[in-house]
Amino acid sequence: MMLRRTGIVLLAAVSALIGVVPATASADPYCGITWGSAEKSVNPTQTGNVTNIRAGEHTCYDRLVFDVTGPVDGYWVSYVDRITEDPSGFPIAVRGGARLAVTIQAPSYDHNGNLTYNPANRGELVNTTGYQTFRQAVWSGSWEGTTSIGLGVRARLPFRVFTLPGRVVVDVAHFW
Repeated sequence: MMLRRTGIVLLAAVSALIGVVPATASADPYCGITWGSAEKSVNPTQTGNVTNIRAGEHTCYDRLVFDVTGPVDGYWVSYVDRITEDPSGFPIAVRGGARLAVTIQAPSYDHNGNLTYNPANRGELVNTTGYQTFRQAVWSGSWEGTTSIGLGVRARLPFRVFTLPGRVVVDVAHFW
């Protein structure tokens, strides 16, 4: 009887300890990323002209960079159901499980209407072959002082957007 009572007390003590054990490391965010997947936007105060769009792979995320002449600080980036062409609104097919609409407040033409960026292939702005997250970047248009692209990604994942001198950067995490 005493052995049974000791066993019950021991079981109760272990159960109590299990209830207060801290969460495991697997609950930590991937690579410390806490960006989220909600819309990100900043109203512009200055703008330049898009001259190039390029991509790169990093340990925890894939990166898309808009190179711009002069300063630029305005953008709107959001997950959408479909990518559409500016200004017609016609849908554009994009590979991937999710789509990011990326609009920056910088045209791809100068004050005289001369192109400052003219993609060689509007359906494949950058080569995303082998990327962990990116699937395709497509041209959506440059109209009324903005440039828009559609970014096909593997799934709806956390992303961040920020500006650097002469650049707008979009990073999309590989995992949550």
